[in-house]
Amino acid sequence: MSRTRHCITANGIASHDGLPFDRTRMTTAALRETKLSNLISELGVFLADGLVIAFSGGVDSSFLLWAATEARKLADGRLLAITTVSPSVPKKDVEDAVRFAERIGVDCELVESGEFGDERYLRNDAMRCYFCKSELFQISDATIQQRDFRYVAYGYTATDMGDTRPGHRAANEHGVLYPLADHGFSKDEIREHMHLQGFEMAEKPASPCLSSRVMTGVRINSAMLDGIDELETLLRNGGLRVFRVRHHDDGESQFIRLEVAPREMETAMTLKEDFVAEAKRRGYRWVTLDLEGYRTGGANR
Repeated sequence: MSRTRHCITANGIASHDGLPFDRTRMTTAALRETKLSNLISELGVFLADGLVIAFSGGVDSSFLLWAATEARKLADGRLLAITTVSPSVPKKDVEDAVRFAERIGVDCELVESGEFGDERYLRNDAMRCYFCKSELFQISDATIQQRDFRYVAYGYTATDMGDTRPGHRAANEHGVLYPLADHGFSKDEIREHMHLQGFEMAEKPASPCLSSRVMTGVRINSAMLDGIDELETLLRNGGLRVFRVRHHDDGESQFIRLEVAPREMETAMTLKEDFVAEAKRRGYRWVTLDLEGYRTGGANR
C-alpha cells in the first residue's frame, strides 16, 4: 500500500508559483497563519483517503489531531485517532488523550500494545524506543488495512529532527507521515498555537513513556513501571510539574533519583516525607534528589 509523503518548501511556506515567500515581507502573525493553513490543506489531502493519527495525548500529537479536525471542516474525509495502552504508558496520558479527542470531536480508539512481549524491548538498551514504535506502527498498519484507510501520521516535529530518535527509524520503515516536521513546526510554535486556540493542553509538560525513567541497561518489568507511575502521581498531586522519577539498580539494591526543575526543588522538599515513605514501601533502598535538576535524557547518563 503506497503512502507517499507530501512535502513543501524547506521553510514550510510556498507561494502560488512554487517559489518561497520572502519571510522579511511577512509579519509574524501572517507567517504563523500561512504555515498553519498549509498544514491544514495537506492534511485535507490525506483525509480524503483516510487518515489515522497515532495519538499519545501529548502536546504535539494533540496539535496534529486538532489541525486534522480543522481540515475535516473544509472537506469530506475520514479521521481516526488510536492511543496505545500498556504498562509503559502513564494512566494520566491515556486519560488526557481520551478527554482531548472528545473535546474536539474525534473518535479515539484505545488499543492494547504488546511491546512487553518483546524481549528486545524489555532488556532496555539504546534501541528500546525502536521496538516500542515498531509495535505502535504495526498496530496502525493493521488498523488502516482493516478500515480501508491509507495514511498514518504521528507527532514528530522539526525540533525532534535535532535528536537521535530510534523510534523515528521505525516510522520511516512503516511509511508513517510526519507533517509537523515537514512543515517546520517546532515544539515552541506548537505550544503557541495551542495557547491561541485556548487549549489547556498547551501547558502540559513533556511526558515520554514510563520506560524512559529506567536507567538504560536495567531490565524493565510492569511492576517497576507501575511503581514509578504511582510515585510520579504522588508528586504531581503535590504540585510538581517538571520532574522525573529515575529508577536505578546496581544489581544488589534499587534506588530512586528524583530530577526536578530547579525552581521546583523547594516544593519537592515539602513532599519529602510522603515520597520517601512510599518509595521505601516499594522496596527502594535510597531516595535521592539530583541537585543538577531535571534534564531530558536523564536515564541515559
